[in-house]
Amino acid sequence: MTIDEISITRAIVSEFAESFLDCTDIDCALVGAGPANLVAAYTLAKAGVDVVVFERNLSVGGGMWGGGMMLPRIVVQAEARRFLDEFGIAYTEYEDGLYVADSIESVCRTCASAIGAGAKVFNLMSVEDVMIREESRVSGLVINWTSVAMAQLHVDPLTIRSKVVIDGTGHDAEVCKIVSEKIPNAALQVHGELPMWADRGESALLDFSKEVYPGLVVSGMAANAVSGGHRMGPIFGGMMLSGERAAEVAMEIIDSGR
Repeated sequence: MTIDEISITRAIVSEFAESFLDCTDIDCALVGAGPANLVAAYTLAKAGVDVVVFERNLSVGGGMWGGGMMLPRIVVQAEARRFLDEFGIAYTEYEDGLYVADSIESVCRTCASAIGAGAKVFNLMSVEDVMIREESRVSGLVINWTSVAMAQLHVDPLTIRSKVVIDGTGHDAEVCKIVSEKIPNAALQVHGELPMWADRGESALLDFSKEVYPGLVVSGMAANAVSGGHRMGPIFGGMMLSGERAAEVAMEIIDSGR
């Protein structure tokens, strides 16, 4: 067989365009492909929700890739061990209730599980704004190539319509900050994180994973930053549980039709 370079180009552009156009009007758009949002995407897709994840970086996984201080291991507590089992992640029990897994394998298998369940993931796309309609709710995202933002180019973005958005952008809670800064009466404030206290931070995170503005749900460290929770470090069970909770909240919003 002769390989034609133009056929390769056409294959990439046509297949991407078809996939992307299918994602312009969806049930749930997730911003950030860290562990919380990957679990949220998996949970939503498994339930039959039309879900798309937008990640600004080249790679997915957020802070999970680096483990603790670039030592590629993560810790998961007993409450979240079921995710390791469900995603097929190998682990060992370090002590009662604490399990250790390879961070690289954890990212790969979690992302593969989300995609396998039907979620779509687009990398190198940044969210620079949200869509707000008369009913004062988030109804979509304004996106652009990450390279455009990095080069500070004046290139107009495109838009994605969605019934609900999940902000999983980590410590910066970027989508929530956009809403709080651009909508004066939003009553949404990003408090920022408190100092490291893993036990307290993990236990409070599920309560923080909620709808914070009509149509906008937070997960993971973004939820922590919005509500002012304690930093947790390289223990990721709370991130996984938060993603699941955020997905459940999103499904309630979608099912309610509001």
